[in-house]
Amino acid sequence: MSNRASIVEELLQEIPQLRPQMYFKTSLTALSHAMEDQVLAGSDCPLVIASFQQARFYRQEAHRYQRIANITQQVYVLSAEGAGFSSCSEFYETIAFEEADALTQEWHLVVLGDQYSACLICRERQPAPTDPRAPGALTLEQTRRFEGIWTLDLQVSQQAAEILLRRILEYRPDLTNKVEQARTQFLQTDLSEICPGLGGSDPFAQRLVTYVQAGQYKLLKAYKAISAQERRERLVNSITSAIRRSLNPSEIFKIAVQELGQALQVCRCLIYRCKAEDITIQIQHEYLTQAVSSLVGQIWPLQDNPLFQRVLLQPETIAIDDTLTEGSPYEADLKGLEALIGSWKIHSWLMAPLIYQDRLLGIIELHHCQPEPHIWSENDKALVEAIAAQLSVAIIQAEAYANLEELNRQLAALDRTRSNLIAITGHELRTPLSTIQVCLESLSSEPDMPSELRQVMLSSALADAERMRKLVQDFLILSRLESGRIEWNLEALSLWECAELALSSVKAKHVDKSLPQIAIQIPPDTPLVRADGEWLVEVLAKLLDNACKFTPAAGEITISVARAAKKQLQVTVADTGRGIEPNRLEAVFDRFYQEEGALRRTTGGTGLGLAICRQIIAGLGGQIWADSEGKDKGSQFHFLLPLAENRQGTRSQAGRSRKTARSSRKTRRSQPDNLVLE
Repeated sequence: MSNRASIVEELLQEIPQLRPQMYFKTSLTALSHAMEDQVLAGSDCPLVIASFQQARFYRQEAHRYQRIANITQQVYVLSAEGAGFSSCSEFYETIAFEEADALTQEWHLVVLGDQYSACLICRERQPAPTDPRAPGALTLEQTRRFEGIWTLDLQVSQQAAEILLRRILEYRPDLTNKVEQARTQFLQTDLSEICPGLGGSDPFAQRLVTYVQAGQYKLLKAYKAISAQERRERLVNSITSAIRRSLNPSEIFKIAVQELGQALQVCRCLIYRCKAEDITIQIQHEYLTQAVSSLVGQIWPLQDNPLFQRVLLQPETIAIDDTLTEGSPYEADLKGLEALIGSWKIHSWLMAPLIYQDRLLGIIELHHCQPEPHIWSENDKALVEAIAAQLSVAIIQAEAYANLEELNRQLAALDRTRSNLIAITGHELRTPLSTIQVCLESLSSEPDMPSELRQVMLSSALADAERMRKLVQDFLILSRLESGRIEWNLEALSLWECAELALSSVKAKHVDKSLPQIAIQIPPDTPLVRADGEWLVEVLAKLLDNACKFTPAAGEITISVARAAKKQLQVTVADTGRGIEPNRLEAVFDRFYQEEGALRRTTGGTGLGLAICRQIIAGLGGQIWADSEGKDKGSQFHFLLPLAENRQGTRSQAGRSRKTARSSRKTRRSQPDNLVLE
């Protein structure tokens, strides 16, 4: 039979004059032992009623009650039903109550005798919490607190005994006769006439209890300080271990945000990277309690956030206990964040910057979203700042490692470039130079050479000189593009006009050669793109020239467009030629790449054309890639360009873009030496 009524509440209802006090568990243990020792040392045969919260607490004191049972027959012990405890009448009367009974949260001891009386009626302020690192294990016993009554007053002790005897009979009706004997012997006073002058406890005992309470309070503060220090060291160690295991800031943030959020028991913990000039960031790393909305994937404002701007001016931790109360030193800043606070229910807010040598690397944010504000303690701030220092070091180490990897990659690329340059120089430059030298020596040593042969010699020398000029020009173009020395003249352009100019250039170049069929499949209503006309025509011309090299005369080449996401247009140059192996689709954009090898190719060229295309498209704000189903199955080269602001072009705009592209192309053709000399 379970009973949810509290003994403490019943006693306070019976005697409203009583005022409960707060006790630590250690103080109650000392009082209980003192009351039990008084029974063991006295000559009375008193009534003793004890109630334990759990069977394990009873087992710690069972030997004392066996000794008390040798003195008096009126001993009653209550405890929650469990291993080693059940209702019986062996040494004394034991009463097992159910887990749902309010007694599981209470601690009682009543002693009534001829020469001595005392009662201790208390309940635990809240259920004993558990340690999150050891599920199910109780925290330090010394931190448990109880509220209730301790007194030596006879009448209060009698009233408490009467309430407990009634509870005993609910579980053990078979003890009715024995309980009646206890009432007759120990409860003869008229309980309805309790005098208002209560609390008659011995002054010395009361002073001793006060002393024990004060000592326990100091001990509790020491435990809290030790616990805070241990928590801080454990968190820092976990972050340090994560840094040692990985140099990836994302993985480190993922661990840190969970550890920090759980340690401080906040509603929401955010860790994100940012720079002073960032306008917004996207939240990726978050610790969250179940009842709070998630910010993962949300765009978080920075430039429009007055607290973030304050951190930039003075890189220190900002702790706001209550964002909704006026009078805060951050009141003016919070007025600009009312919508943000209301949307995400931020009642208490803490921001700690990740700083390294006056450089902002990121932010830690803690949010409390409960109706009651949260007071940020100095320990909380110190812990967050310690974690911020560790994360700052982790970011710097990760950046240093990434820079080292990038430098190694660049060194490897430079080494490959050097090797390729030597090969190209030995073949591309030496071969035409040899031809030119032979032709000039022949013309010089053979004055009687027939005019037809003389013309052949001159044509060969001029052709190889042009080949060398193009090689040097491509070198210089690529160098300018890679070094960022290009001034882009961006304007709205018609893709159809640019494709037409590129096609004319390719046809003029291969006037003596049969080309594949080339079709421009660009609809008239295609939106204008924002690009540099000269360089866009250069890309299209090089892609068409590349397709012509690897496509037989019976094949086909097409230029088409398609709409892409994010206000971009996709341009595709497709052919039905030789195709590209899947594992070489990225390599074709490398400098000096040739499918047949630099020293044994049959199609000519420097191997710099596609590398130049990649640099131009990147400079125009797009990207380029290649697709192919494999050998002899054709290939497709795609690149993206941003649309112009006015997406629907008119004929006049198209005409202007055509004139611009043609004039810039004409200027470049008429002044080739200027490009070379740069």
